[in-house]
Amino acid sequence: MRRNLWVSLLAAGALAVAGAAQAAVWTIDTSHSSVGFSVRHIFSKVPGSFDKFSGQIDYDPAKPEASSVKVEIEAASINTKNERRDSHLRSADFFEVEKHPTLSFQSTKVVKGEGNALSVEGNLTMKGVTKPVTLAVTFLGATDPKPGARAGFEATTTVNRKDYGILWNRTLDTGGTLLSDDVTITILIEALIPEEKKS
Repeated sequence: MRRNLWVSLLAAGALAVAGAAQAAVWTIDTSHSSVGFSVRHIFSKVPGSFDKFSGQIDYDPAKPEASSVKVEIEAASINTKNERRDSHLRSADFFEVEKHPTLSFQSTKVVKGEGNALSVEGNLTMKGVTKPVTLAVTFLGATDPKPGARAGFEATTTVNRKDYGILWNRTLDTGGTLLSDDVTITILIEALIPEEKKS
């Protein structure tokens, strides 16, 4: 009797895992996600974020290479908790948001790594310039894919802002520059399968 109980529990667990491994299309829940960055300012690294963004992840845990992701970010939503600095970042010296209102990422290839690690290659468009980048992604898990279900992802990459025509800098009297060229991007995502709207 005990053996039959354990067999039943193991079978149920296997079915649950199999269910959670199904392919699904997930919409980014912006209230539980963030698109952040950091850049060196003199000596320390200063963080910032973009507060308005949207995206979709087509993820298949059983076949990650068939997955894809698309994210769009409102450039004017940049936030470094300093309005004067944010206004400068929105100007032509940096993102020139009136001319280039969005940043975007569209994946072109997903490669499975060890464990839950993924390498997501794609095109990042910023200030009207498109360049290939690779995101180091960790799949944090997902519930059974059905309306209302949730999945988690983390992604990081580093880009050179000069590659996108963001050239502004200032030489320091002590030598060196005010800002680094490299920008570290960190994306924390909680995505969901939207529930069907009732008519």
